[in-house]
Formats: sequence, structure tokens, C-alpha cells
Amino acid sequence: MALSLPIRFGLRSKLFLLSTFLFSIPWFGYQYVWEMEKYLRYGQEQTLVGTARALATTLHDRPNLFNSHASFLPSVEQGRDLYGYQLKNPIRLDGQYRDWPNFTSRAHEYGQDHLLYRQEANATGKALTMEFKTTLGKYDKYLYLFFSVTDDKLVFRDKNMININRNDHLELAFVDQAGKFSRYLISNKKPGWLDTYRITDLENNIPVVTPQIQGQWLTTPQGYNIELRVPLSMVGDKIAFAVHDVDQAQGKVSHTVGSADPRFAKTLGTVLVPSPEIERIVRSMRYTNSSIWVVDQHHRVLATAGDIRQAAGVWHKKSANSESTSWWRGLEQKWLIPLYYMVLTRPPSDFIDQLYDASNLTGKHIVGALKGAATSQWRLTQDQQAVILSAAYPIFINNQVQGAVIVEETTNGIRTLRNRALEKLFSSILAIMLLGAVAFFLFASRISSRIRTLRNQAEQAIDEHGRIKQALPPSSTNDEIGDLSRSFTTAVNRLSQYNHYLENMSSRLSHELRTPIAVVRTSLENLSMQTMPESASAYIDRAQSGITRLNLILTNMSEATRIEQMLHTTDKMDFDFIQVLKGCVQGYQQIYPNISFAIDVDEQLETVNFLGSPEHIAQLLDKVVANAVEFTQDKSVKLAICEEKSQLLLTISNNGELLPEQMQGRLFDSMVSVRSSKRQEQPHLGLGLYIARLICEFHQGKISASNHHQPDGVTVTISLPLGSKS
Repeated sequence: MALSLPIRFGLRSKLFLLSTFLFSIPWFGYQYVWEMEKYLRYGQEQTLVGTARALATTLHDRPNLFNSHASFLPSVEQGRDLYGYQLKNPIRLDGQYRDWPNFTSRAHEYGQDHLLYRQEANATGKALTMEFKTTLGKYDKYLYLFFSVTDDKLVFRDKNMININRNDHLELAFVDQAGKFSRYLISNKKPGWLDTYRITDLENNIPVVTPQIQGQWLTTPQGYNIELRVPLSMVGDKIAFAVHDVDQAQGKVSHTVGSADPRFAKTLGTVLVPSPEIERIVRSMRYTNSSIWVVDQHHRVLATAGDIRQAAGVWHKKSANSESTSWWRGLEQKWLIPLYYMVLTRPPSDFIDQLYDASNLTGKHIVGALKGAATSQWRLTQDQQAVILSAAYPIFINNQVQGAVIVEETTNGIRTLRNRALEKLFSSILAIMLLGAVAFFLFASRISSRIRTLRNQAEQAIDEHGRIKQALPPSSTNDEIGDLSRSFTTAVNRLSQYNHYLENMSSRLSHELRTPIAVVRTSLENLSMQTMPESASAYIDRAQSGITRLNLILTNMSEATRIEQMLHTTDKMDFDFIQVLKGCVQGYQQIYPNISFAIDVDEQLETVNFLGSPEHIAQLLDKVVANAVEFTQDKSVKLAICEEKSQLLLTISNNGELLPEQMQGRLFDSMVSVRSSKRQEQPHLGLGLYIARLICEFHQGKISASNHHQPDGVTVTISLPLGSKS
């Protein structure tokens, strides 16, 4: 038959389990949030690659979307093959570049390296005195161009002059979407609205005014600016422009600088403007909260959608809990969350990302996609405030890579989710810590209360003299404190039995020894009546002296027991305490004729009616005075009595040896004596002052002994409550 033992959880086990539990919560919570962030990053990466794949799939095998933008070229030449930026706002045709975004960084410079023509007379003459900067942009149905020309001498066309090429002028050449080649000259007579002409042969044909090309000619301290717009219907994928410099009125062109030779269709360069068709397809993906780019095989941007600052991913959504108006949410918003963000960092709402030029994208992931492999990468912005995830997927036309789709997002959405998770984690940990602290406080209070109860029970069970007053109730709790309580109960019970044995031992010894002592005494008395040799008489006297001494010892041993028993049955009565005291002192003077007794009674205490036992009060005084007489060295004992704080104070002093320091608190215990062997002319068991203490306690008083100096001696103080007066 198996024994079933109760399962016990000790205090240390409970504390350890609670501490481990509270400590493990933050660690597991942090690990969970960390793993969650890693999985969210992985999920965001896969989603981004999927978005790029989906968009690239819609562009596969659609060559018309790319051929119309010169994407078929095996290579592009900087300055000859141009790119028109997508403009977010229409351009005001005023000859100023203020509304052209990033004109300084985006404008391409044309100078000596782009010289198309130099007059023979100037072949070895002065250096080139004209150069210009230009940029292109597309908005709605127009292609906008801006030319900033630096010219040391500006020559306008004469008012009556028919020729339009005998002055500074701008030449444009396009091949439209139908494949038709056209040339245009801008030749102004003065600053202001542009004079635009369509030409085929300057020498033999009259130029035709072309109002479709509109713009403004503005003179500047360095030369002049030309700002114009051309309908996209007039522009295909071929373009060239050239600025002709004339240094004297009605003179010939001295220099021509341009992107390509505008005289022939085959010499024109290419132009790429963001494709409306591709933009419509890309715009349908704007709900993905991503920044999207489409590039051709030359890294030139064909379409774009979205803003990287707003592309936080599909996870960056406003939580419904943020609208909560509960008191806990208010507490979090006002106090806790500002505290949390002393450690956490908020995702930046504004950051600088200039890795890409708006016309030409670079990056390992783009290079990899243009080689036919879907790739992704993580990168920091230039100001290192945000992390950007980029995914690129190739676009195939006739099994050849003709471009790539690039999709970008920041990790702000994930960081926001992570911060919210950590906010909830911190709040939960704080709540758990508070609850744990309360639980620990209650648990510790319960333990301390039980320990205090056990302490109080132990103090009540044993008095200051070591006597057992009452038994300890055993605890039924099955833990260490319960074990300790039961151990105390067992120990107190055993001490009680032992004390009971000691208390009864003197009476038992006295009872058991008196019979053999009486036999020995009788035998000695009978023997002394017989005729004995003189030498034997001495031995008989010594034996009788020993029997007398032994009988005295037994009498002293039983006296304390008799006093204790008598006190339980003694009735109290009213008596004059001062009269009893004076009567006792008169008797001591006769008993101890060699001792001088002095008594000092307070003038206010002529009589003191006291409720008690006068016989026992006299016995109390006998024991204390006898002890003082034995130890006095100047043959004097002083007694003094007064009233202080409803207490009757009686002091008995003698001059002589001081009490040992360790004996001052034990002098009134049973079987305690400070007499040396030389002083013990009579047997002493240390019960006299113990009896005095019993009588004092019977009258609800206290007795104590202390040393006094100058001269040295001992003072015994007896304190009796005057509340016992009748």
C-alpha cells in the first residue's frame, strides 16, 4: 500500500516561483516582440517582391509601351539622349526657373564639348563665347523646356528683316509619333512672347508661324532665358535642339552648340518622358502604400507613383484602440507613453532620401533585376533616420529584359507596430509588477503577521523568569511557519513538564528525606544515651550537627513551595503599610543589635492603607533585610518609602560589595546566590530573594536590585501599586 504524502510548497519555493515568474515576463515579452519584428520584416520583403512581380507581370510582352520611349536603344549618350522629368505642377511661362524643381542639379550643361558648328573665320579665332543649360519636364499634355543661355553679345532680329537666322536663335527638331520630321526656329525681335516658325529649308522656303509652341524670351545679365512648351502630340521619341550664336547685327552664325544636329532626322537624339500609359498602370497600384518606379534597360525612369515618405507599408494603419477614452488609455497617453519613449524611438515622419536621381535610378537590386533576377535590399537613408526596403523585378519583352519595376517602402509601419507592442508589453509588465508587488506585500504581511502571532504566543507562554504560564496552540498550516509553531509547542510542553518536575522536586525531596532523617536523628539520640567512649562522643555530636544542617536545608527547600501554595489561598485585607514597616524595623533592631537601621518616611505618608497580606509583606521585608544585613560592611541598613506616580516605592540599601553585572537581572530567580563559600556559615539555596519576588508579584508589584556608588553598595527597590489601596 503506497503512502500518500501531502504536497507542500514552502515559503522559499513560493518566493522563488513568484520571483522567477515576474522576471521571465519581460524577457519572454521582449523575445516575442523581437521575433514578431523579424517576421514582419520578412513578410514585408515578400509582399514587396510580390507587388513588384504583379506590376511587372502587367508590363510583360508589351513592346509598344517601351519602343515609343527609345528603350530599344543599345546605349544612351549623355546630353544627346534626353530625359523629361515628371512635373508635379504646371510651369508658368515667364522665363524664370523658380518653378522648375531642382533646376541647378537637374540641368544639363552644353558648351565646347557640344559644339556643332563654328564659322570658318573663327576656326582658329576667339574662344567659344556662348554656352547654355537646359532641362526638360512633362506635365499633362505638354513637354516643357527651359534654356539658360550665357552670351557675351545678344543680337535680336531686325524688325524689317525677313531672314530669321541672322540673329541669335534657337532651333528645335522633332520626329512626332507618326514618324514625321519637323524643324522649328525661335527667332525673336525683342524680349517677350516667342516667335516660333516651322521650317524645311531656310534658303528657299518661307517659314510658317507655329503658334502651338509657346513661351517667353527673357534677357538676363549673362545673356537670355528661353522657356517654352510643346504639345506632346508634336514630339515622339526623337529630339534635338541647338542654340545659334550671332555676334553682329544681320551677321552669320559664328557658333552652334546643341544636343544633336537638328537638320536631319537620322542625326537626332532621343527623348524619354514618363509614359502616360505606364503611369496609368502604375497608378492603379497606389493603394499598396508603396513608392513605385518603372525604369527601362538604361535605368531611365518611365513612370513613378507614390511618395517614399508616405510609403510605410500596409501595416502602418491607425489602431482603433488609439481612439479609446478609457481611464487606462488616458493614463498611458499622459504619463506612461512619454516615459516609454525615453527609451523607444518614434519612426521619423520626415527624412532625406536622395539616393536616386529622378531620371536615372541606380543600385545593386536594379542592376540585378535588369539582368533578369528578382532582388531586394535594405538600406539606410542618407540622414540615417529611416530604413528603406527596395524590391526590383525584371520586365520581359520577347524573352529579353527591357526594364524593371522597383517598389520601395520604409519600415516605419513595422517600427510603429513594434512600438505599440512594446507599449502594451511595458504596460502589461507594469500592471503585473504592481499586482505582484501587492501580492508580495500581502504575502509578506501574512507571513509577518503569523510570525508576530507566534512571537506573541511564545512571549505569553513564558514569563520573564522562565516559568511556563500557558501552552502554545499548535498551528495546522502545512508550511515552515506551521512546522516552527508545532516545534515551539512541543518545546514549551516539554519545558512545562520539566519545570513542573523541578517545582515539585523540593517538596518531594523534603517529604522523602524527612523520614530517614528522623530515623537517623532518633538513632543518634538513643546512641547518645548509651555509655560510650569519650572518643565516640565527638563523632556523635558531629553527626547530630550534620542532621540539624540537613533538616534546615529541607526546611528552606520546602519554604518556597509552601509560600507559593499559600499565596494562591491567601485573602487580602486592608492594613496600614507604614505601621507594618515600622514594626518590622523595631524587630530587626532587636534581632540584629549590632546593625544600625535608619528609616526615612515621606512626610505626606503618615499612614498608607494598603490592600494585601500583612504577614507576607513582613516576610518580604524579612528576606530583603536579612540579605542586606549579611552583605553590609558598615553595620548599617537604610530604608526609605515614598509615593511616586501612583506607586509605593520602598528602597532598602546597604553599603558593601557590588552585585556582579551579569547577576543584576537574575538575583531574584530560584536557586541563585552570589555568596562566596567563606560567607556560607549556614546553608543557602538562593531561595530567599526568590520568595521575596513571589510575594511582590502576589501584590502586583515589582522588585529589583541595583548598585549604588559613593560609597559602593546595593539598593533593593520594591514597587507596589497604590491602586491596591482600599
